[in-house]
Amino acid sequence: MFDSHAFFKQRFAAHLKETSRYLRYIFNGHIAVAMLFFISAIAFYYQKWLLQIPENFPAAWVIGIVFGLIASYSPVRTLLKEPDLVFLIPAEHKMKAYFRNALFYSYMIQLYLVLLAAAALGPLYTTVFSEREGSTYLVTIALLLLFKLANLIANWWMLRVREPALRRLDLIVRIGLNIAVFSFIIASDMVLAGITTILFVIIFLYDFQIANRRTGILWDILVEKDRNRMQAFYRLANMFTDVPHLKSRVKKRYLLVQMANRVPFFKKHTYDYLYRITFIRSGDYLGMYVRLLVIGGIIIYFIPPIWLKVVFAILFIYLNSFQMMALYQHHRTIMWIDLYPIVQKIRQQSLLKLLLQLSLLQTGLFSIVFLIIGEYLGAIAAFIGGSLFAVLFIQGYVKQKLA
Repeated sequence: MFDSHAFFKQRFAAHLKETSRYLRYIFNGHIAVAMLFFISAIAFYYQKWLLQIPENFPAAWVIGIVFGLIASYSPVRTLLKEPDLVFLIPAEHKMKAYFRNALFYSYMIQLYLVLLAAAALGPLYTTVFSEREGSTYLVTIALLLLFKLANLIANWWMLRVREPALRRLDLIVRIGLNIAVFSFIIASDMVLAGITTILFVIIFLYDFQIANRRTGILWDILVEKDRNRMQAFYRLANMFTDVPHLKSRVKKRYLLVQMANRVPFFKKHTYDYLYRITFIRSGDYLGMYVRLLVIGGIIIYFIPPIWLKVVFAILFIYLNSFQMMALYQHHRTIMWIDLYPIVQKIRQQSLLKLLLQLSLLQTGLFSIVFLIIGEYLGAIAAFIGGSLFAVLFIQGYVKQKLA
């Protein structure tokens, strides 16, 4: 007899084994050191900023927006796979315990977001609202846990709806209400907090009504949602180690491709063209490069000491160069690459050249940020230090790793 509870335990154990194997690579070595330095520096200057926080700083809205987004982000992890579309549909009426366990797992796995937000925003709350008792903040955290559970259940109900536009509209409305509820609670405007809470309950009951009118489970949507989340995790893990389960996404990006087409049409430039096209059109590398570039620029702009700005500039140059190393193994499953009549040395040199160009571009953009804020000495230090680091790191560490 089919036991869905036992089946979930088996599926969960396999999922835990799969993710923990890659997490060891993600939180190991260089990235762990960089994250430790980054978090320590941010915590130090965050505490320093709190000592001179402006009186008109909108702390209620900042905390409300963060709490509202965390409550709204409540995806359901079902751990379903594509073969389940064939083998589990006949047992749908026996899957109640499985999905109950999936909801419980989805809720528990997301509690770290609540803990991180509560710990990060706690000093801001106690600084701005110093007259309030500490228990008030704890009550707010308890309400966040309750709203997150309600949003998780609402998301589960809306997964019975096939129309993506309706699901998207429901999510947008709930995000707005979640942000409003917590912003009013933090601001001690209990009348408006009560009104927005009632509106949220109405939407919650409306989702329940919609789910009851839809019979059956949309297995294809559940499988697609879970597959997309696992692919996102694999793309992150692929930056640190080889992931055979990763399915590459390709995007058009016509304008950027035109830039890659300027590579000379010669045998020795074969991998120059391949790596540039891969960097531009793959769904992984360009987005990662731009995100680290933007985050690094924002930190350089706001962190006060000039020497720490330069350190962060070099840190983000290192992070981007380290992440882009995965380009070398991107086409490892395509056998045509092995048929190219090109020696391995040219392939390695092509990647080293691209990484150096990307690092120098990032160095130049960071130097421009220094110029914008009027730190001319910092711009010179960042440009010289970043360029020197890029050359040494790529021609030293990266070259040795590729060999």
